[in-house]
Amino acid sequence: MPSSNRRTFLRTSTALGLGSLAMLNGGHARASDATSPTGESPEEDSLDTWLATANDPHTHQIRDFRYDEPPTIYLGVSNTKSFSLPGLKVAPDTTVTWEWVGDSAEFNVVATDGSFDSGLPVSEPGESFKYTFEAEGTYKYVSEPHADAGMKGVVVVDSAPSSGYPTVDKWLAGTNQYDGTIVDQTGSELVEISTGANGNGGHFAFEPHAVKISPGTTVRWAWTGKGGGHNIVFEDTDIGDETIHADSGVHFEETLSETGVFRYSCHPHHDIGQRGAIIVE
Repeated sequence: MPSSNRRTFLRTSTALGLGSLAMLNGGHARASDATSPTGESPEEDSLDTWLATANDPHTHQIRDFRYDEPPTIYLGVSNTKSFSLPGLKVAPDTTVTWEWVGDSAEFNVVATDGSFDSGLPVSEPGESFKYTFEAEGTYKYVSEPHADAGMKGVVVVDSAPSSGYPTVDKWLAGTNQYDGTIVDQTGSELVEISTGANGNGGHFAFEPHAVKISPGTTVRWAWTGKGGGHNIVFEDTDIGDETIHADSGVHFEETLSETGVFRYSCHPHHDIGQRGAIIVE
């Protein structure tokens, strides 16, 4: 049970905006809440700010663990006042573990909405705290002694997309708001995919990023000329063009005759989500 001082801290930090959540519903923000004039939900705006000010030496992206083993978050890596990783996404009913590794300061894990609390701050390497996230939502948390210094994190709980093609779902999870939708272009002789389309925080997406075609269909990739240089590299077959092109126009096409699932990416932007998939059947 948090002490009265700790409850006051959480109320104060929320009032100052440190732990504010837009459009609360049962204590957790929802992506379906009202959107801003830019088309982004208040939750998304707040989440970007929250992660951008997190004191962590790694990238401020949310890593998707919905297809991996339950994650462990480390406190005090290299004796820094940080959570590593600061942002992650899991499916409902996932148990997340926090593990203490730094011994130069005291840490704890406290949700800004009070949904979980590891207790008083301790400095005990090897100490751990577990919490099972049952409901979808956005869960922000801090280490109370170091919250003002940016020791904060977030767990986004969201059901994994399901298209009926698990290989595609895992490959595209977390990219360009992939929700399991696959564009059906079976019967078409030619399909064009935009390269450098808007997505993943810039022009770092393929559009459509998942498409189903018939054997013998020609797929053409057309560069938009935006987002810097892009290329097309396949994971499942020895085709593609590793040459990086930045100017607009068609720089690669391939006729796919064999059935199967073909995953590909732009190598310069693979890690930020510029990945695509083609199903031939």
